Amino acid sequence: MAIGVVLAGAGQAGVGISAASTLVVSLGIAIQNIPEGAVVSIPMRASGKSCIRSFLLGCLSGIAQPLGAILVILLATLFIPMLPYMLAFAAGAMLYVVVEELIPEASSGQHTNLSTIFFAAGFAMMMLLDVCMN
Repeated sequence: MAIGVVLAGAGQAGVGISAASTLVVSLGIAIQNIPEGAVVSIPMRASGKSCIRSFLLGCLSGIAQPLGAILVILLATLFIPMLPYMLAFAAGAMLYVVVEELIPEASSGQHTNLSTIFFAAGFAMMMLLDVCMN
């Protein structure tokens, strides 16, 4: 959803979304997709599936994203005044997942400091991309 909204906004005059912003959002989502695919692939491999099959099914788990982006682009071009609200909704959905699922899981068990360090590094990287690209 975030990629579709940003691409639709970049394609419209007067919205104020730069091509650099689309690159930053796309790069951030692409980086986020790596662990998402691993979450699908690793249990499949552990259950006895082949490496190639596990990898391909992990990749296929992200197939809804380009389809969703296209749908949002089509909707966003119809509703340009709603772009800020759509971006806010996309950001809120990501924040919800992080706060509700990832942070509690990362804070339990052993090596909780490692997850905190990687969270901080990821946040710093996204802030760096935001500052450098805008």
